[in-house]
Amino acid sequence: MEQRVVTFIEALRHAGVRVSVAESVEAVQAIAAAGVAQRDWFRVALRATLIKEVRDHATFDELFPQYFGGVPPTLQRPGDQLTPEERERLEALLQQLLDQMSPAQLAQLFAAMMRGDAPGDAQIRELLEQGTSLGQLRGSMPGSWAARRALRELEVERLEALLQQLLERLREAGVGEEALQQIADDARANRDALQQQIADEAAAMARRRALDDARRRAPSVDEWLDQPLESLSALDPRDLRQIVARLAAQLRTRAALRQRRASRGQLDTRRTIRTNLRYGAVPVIVQHRQRQRKPRLTIVCDVSGSMRPVAAFMLQLVYALQDQISRTRPFVYYRTIADVTSDFAGLRAEAAVEIAPTRVRGGPYQTSLGSCLATFVRDHLGAVDRRTTVIFLGDGDDHLGPPNPRDFAEIRRRARTVLWLNPEHPSRWGHEDNHMDVYGPLCHAVHHVANVRQLATAVERLFD
Repeated sequence: MEQRVVTFIEALRHAGVRVSVAESVEAVQAIAAAGVAQRDWFRVALRATLIKEVRDHATFDELFPQYFGGVPPTLQRPGDQLTPEERERLEALLQQLLDQMSPAQLAQLFAAMMRGDAPGDAQIRELLEQGTSLGQLRGSMPGSWAARRALRELEVERLEALLQQLLERLREAGVGEEALQQIADDARANRDALQQQIADEAAAMARRRALDDARRRAPSVDEWLDQPLESLSALDPRDLRQIVARLAAQLRTRAALRQRRASRGQLDTRRTIRTNLRYGAVPVIVQHRQRQRKPRLTIVCDVSGSMRPVAAFMLQLVYALQDQISRTRPFVYYRTIADVTSDFAGLRAEAAVEIAPTRVRGGPYQTSLGSCLATFVRDHLGAVDRRTTVIFLGDGDDHLGPPNPRDFAEIRRRARTVLWLNPEHPSRWGHEDNHMDVYGPLCHAVHHVANVRQLATAVERLFD
């Protein structure tokens, strides 16, 4: 069961749901406490430990039945209204048909349809593996296509003809027309429910295979660590999401370890002396300052043409680490600047990074960093306080005006730390329309981030 839970968590992550390593461990512990006998409690335990955002409930609800089975359909028992003698006759005639029936999978379905015995998901999976070619097919397939193929290969359309044969034999045996009609109605309702169960499980098999294929072809984080950041624009969005998720998992583990090591904080000399005055310093009771362990971030990203894929990667990475961050306020700028916090609050990060650039105006060679800084100080300075780390991500270009060191210095004055992450080579800083020679000295630190590894290292330093 633990392996099934791990696979389910991978599916959630593949669908864009953020699940940390700690939450995965909590999920395993929760189901150990709740048990698997009560399906509702099992489901609640998983959902409570793995899902943090209301927007992820639908994804959880869609994937859960694919990995832990849905509720078996409720089937009628055709012939319940018959007399005991007629019921025995029905069972005998049914068994005669079943003994002559081929293939065996069709006989199983007809027996379930006429006896009202709903098969479990494991039985349906076995039926699909033995009676269809779905298990032998290679590559991904649409769920609807897999469902249609499964129903065709199981020859489900023959169930109606078999039902008519059975009804005719019952008629010859003297069963009345009213009873025959009731048997037919119940049997057809069972057939429809079984068809839906088969289609659902076939589609689930297809989705699980798609996940396996995606996992096999997913680019390795190590392969991309030393790739230039501009190459991110060539990545398929699904591959980019996989890289972000895997890189975030590595960074999250390291950040959590740092926080545990630093949980006691620094020695508080004043409190230590004051506390020990009461006891004559025997024994010495050491007091520590409590650290604010999770950073509070305000991120200001350049989303002009060349910077857009870098900003998208940075924002997705930061939002994948939200459980390690106290608060995040993202801003994007081009010719104008905009607060896009609400976009990231209401959408998945990969969707929000597509929308965020549309919140600002700009065109080729229209980056206006100086005026955007003025707007930020005028309208958004509340996003910065003495506990905030402000991160500028951009090349430092300004095509429409001079630099604005005054407003930049005001941001630094209010912030705990100001960092600048720049993918542009330092040899170009301070030349032509680039003003890093002005803004760089006003920052606490400037990091050249030409590839994924350097950007990840800069993000990791936020948790020091």
